[in-house]
Amino acid sequence: MKTEDNMTQKLSNNGFTPAVSPTASTTILTDSADILSGETSVPTQGENMPAFHARPRHAKGPLPVVLVVQEIFGVHEHIRDICRRLAVEGYLAIAPELYFRQGDPSEYSDIPTLFSELVSKVPDTQVLADLDHVANWASRNGGDMRNMAITGFCWGGRITWLYAAHNPQLKAGVAWYGKLVGEKTLKQQKHPVDVAVDLNAPVLGLYGGKDDGIPLESVETMRQALRAANADAEIVVYPDAGHAFNADYRPSYHQESARDGWQRMLAWFRQYGVE
Repeated sequence: MKTEDNMTQKLSNNGFTPAVSPTASTTILTDSADILSGETSVPTQGENMPAFHARPRHAKGPLPVVLVVQEIFGVHEHIRDICRRLAVEGYLAIAPELYFRQGDPSEYSDIPTLFSELVSKVPDTQVLADLDHVANWASRNGGDMRNMAITGFCWGGRITWLYAAHNPQLKAGVAWYGKLVGEKTLKQQKHPVDVAVDLNAPVLGLYGGKDDGIPLESVETMRQALRAANADAEIVVYPDAGHAFNADYRPSYHQESARDGWQRMLAWFRQYGVE
């Protein structure tokens, strides 16, 4: 498999969420003739959910699958590029628009309004069921369900922990700076710390030591819950990184931590047979 450094990359200012404009000069766009990518729709709960997928162009036989879960900004250009980067590594990667029933995140120009008017209205139960249908779509479109992983960022990092406790078919998960504890609501009845004992798959958590939204105390609380559950999981904290350190299109990007996290993610997938 190729590594991130082997990718052909170029800058792009198009297709990113207005809530974090302008994009940073570190923005990465993967451009490779060796992958196929594009839009699709996934039948789920009586509706068709938009999604973006990418895969190796010349693959033979069923591909290992990675479900890619969006940040609060939806499936904008950064998440689409995560799919392309995974395709370069040999995976069928698919990122569904998990807010599609509640609204379009690209219509919001500031983060607080986006969160209060859209993100907070999306029920976890809906998301987990939709991801099951995404997995089924992958199985019908060249994916090997015996080799399925999930990764998610910020909002999607939290969902990664929850999905690892939800789907017994999952083989591995990697959660990037996903919230671990919090207030419970009708739409968010459990948080990762509550499902540590229920994990079906090993999860790697990647966190920033300078993340103001996810304090180290909550990371330690999660570690204690994982130890108490004897869970197959690991949490890595990057001391010099803040929140969204893998978001190369934002000022929060911390290149050293992002590159190390990416390689750790790939190694985690391989360790548990998703390759």
